[in-house]
Amino acid sequence: MPKISSNQDPMIVFEDVSKRFRLRQARSLKRTVMDGLKGRNQVEQFTAVNGLSFEVRPGEAVALMGKNGSGKSTTLKLLSGVLRPSDGWIRVRGRIAGLLEVGAGFHPELTGRENIYMNASILGMTKKETDERLEQIVEFSELSGFIDTEVKRYSSGMYARLGFSVAIHTELDVLLVDEVLSVGDAEFQAKCNTKLKELRAEGKTMFIVSHSAAQLKKLCDRGIVLERGRKIHDGSLDEAIKLIAPKKK
Repeated sequence: MPKISSNQDPMIVFEDVSKRFRLRQARSLKRTVMDGLKGRNQVEQFTAVNGLSFEVRPGEAVALMGKNGSGKSTTLKLLSGVLRPSDGWIRVRGRIAGLLEVGAGFHPELTGRENIYMNASILGMTKKETDERLEQIVEFSELSGFIDTEVKRYSSGMYARLGFSVAIHTELDVLLVDEVLSVGDAEFQAKCNTKLKELRAEGKTMFIVSHSAAQLKKLCDRGIVLERGRKIHDGSLDEAIKLIAPKKK
């Protein structure tokens, strides 16, 4: 793994970040009218991320962990800029490439080839850069026979292949990965993990959400664990894995 210098400025800084969502509860017409007459608030707030602070240095590969609903995906969306924090601030240096959801950034009516150009543009690549990498992207995705097919006809595994292939062929400084590699066959997953190891060896900064302890041990040396939007651990990956492991009866 690459050597991480503590003297370098952090690539990622979260400072007391919170994210709240407004929730409207499904109510009957009678309940809605009664609540309105009595001045009751019909909108509730849900705090997905609560006072989260951490820093990530250049070359670190960090596992973001926690049970479902702990705030992992919201944290990655805040980091990528898809969401804005309700409180606190976030700073990121360099170009981010994110794999946050299968098919995110794809237009279903466009072909795989057209979506490569659109997705690459979203990730900050020029048309010239995409032209130069197009053959590599298609070859890695193993979708040459379907690249001119509308992606609405793709399976979730095909979406993941194309999205991952585009992301890893950009000029990236920070890579975000949110469970998308759990989709697809074992052979392609192994291929993706090999590529992630290469990026790690090149000193790229990575933030990875995965429920696979085996995968995280191969890629990361630090774990951040969230519980109900709050950080309960930031340090040893082995300790992080123990924290979220099912309790034996």
